[in-house]
Amino acid sequence: MKKLRTTMDRYFDKLDERWRVLPIQKQHQCMLYFLVGYLLLTAVVIGKVWYETSKSHNDIGIEHIENPIHKKK
Repeated sequence: MKKLRTTMDRYFDKLDERWRVLPIQKQHQCMLYFLVGYLLLTAVVIGKVWYETSKSHNDIGIEHIENPIHKKK
């Protein structure tokens, strides 16, 4: 478990170093793309939930419970 943690720490340190080496303009551009992607994904999920709830009908089918033992005979 300790080896996994050190490996992950090294990996995240490398990622952080690569991020810091990028120019500020490129960092801003990447962050803008991530934000637009996140907002688009959020809008799609909210739209799907809204669509699903608007078309659903609150009808509950009430039926008798059938005993499966009697059904076999």
